[in-house]
Amino acid sequence: MIRYGLIGAGMMGQEHIRNIALLEGAQVAAVADPDETMRGAAAAVAEAEGFADPEALITSDLCDVYLIAAPNDVHAPLVQRLLATDKPILVEKPLATTTAACRDLLSQAKGRVAPVWVAMEYRYMPPVQRMIEMLEQGAVGAPRMVSIREHRFPFLQKVDDWNRFNARTGGTLVEKCCHFWDLMRLLLKADPVRVYASAGVDVNHRDERYAGGIPDIVDNAYVVVDFANGTRGMLDLCMFAEGSYWQESIAVTGPNARVEAFIPGPARFAPDGKPREAEVVTSLRALKQELREVVHTPEELLVAGDHHGSTFYQHQRFLDLVRTGRGTPEVSLSDGYWSVLVGEAAEESARSGQAIDLRGRSA
Repeated sequence: MIRYGLIGAGMMGQEHIRNIALLEGAQVAAVADPDETMRGAAAAVAEAEGFADPEALITSDLCDVYLIAAPNDVHAPLVQRLLATDKPILVEKPLATTTAACRDLLSQAKGRVAPVWVAMEYRYMPPVQRMIEMLEQGAVGAPRMVSIREHRFPFLQKVDDWNRFNARTGGTLVEKCCHFWDLMRLLLKADPVRVYASAGVDVNHRDERYAGGIPDIVDNAYVVVDFANGTRGMLDLCMFAEGSYWQESIAVTGPNARVEAFIPGPARFAPDGKPREAEVVTSLRALKQELREVVHTPEELLVAGDHHGSTFYQHQRFLDLVRTGRGTPEVSLSDGYWSVLVGEAAEESARSGQAIDLRGRSA
């Protein structure tokens, strides 16, 4: 039995609990969260011991691995503390809210034997996995462009409203979009060299007021990313598009074809309230023809979380690494750094109106 210690028992932490419960030979043994309501709810679901303080969970020695799902601004100090242990770590995205903090973690982790895996769930969505399989089989030729559109509901309410402020999230283009920079880099097999963004705070949260001030997170953006191998990516983000039939579409285009994954959002935000399957569509250039296939996700995985089964599949891979002790994390600290780097540059570009050059900033 692999015993997880969960630090952070909010919405994402509880999604992890539900998915770990579906794995054979794994359990959440301990939960830490300063919020009594969240801690109590998570501990009850997991039948785990609850702690108000992460340090008490760590020193209890109840766990074989640690899972960080706390607010973004405490990821870096928590990882830093856990690096001093000899146990595997799975840390939710983003790795940290700034690239400076990411670089510090990379330096501190040098020589560590136990793995540190950054949770980039979007890689493990069944339609994305199918897309990756098709690209590896040469479906499009050499990929030249990646286009990602996410049109979705606004950020949900969180404890202490931490996700309303750039200082705590890193900004929307870090907090939410680190997934997409990671996907672009994975699909195009190159590192980014330049970022240009146009973004605004136009609809969401404009009338909200908190003790911490007025929300400053952007709610829509266009971002263009150039890569070292001459390829490019583009993100079209809208956070006030409830009811969109597809929450995300991810298209990869090469000289031979385009492959596009269409991914529905959580069922509770769908117009009819029902879960839907994802689809992958291949547009063949020579034949001027589209081939469409449905990508199935088991019902129990759709019920277990909002990420179309990816949280479960990621845990499967992480757990295999923990059990066998062979190989390295599929999403490394370096991958986590790159995803924050692009998001941070996009936030800077949106404020300044200038393209941000990333050359010379390797992890």
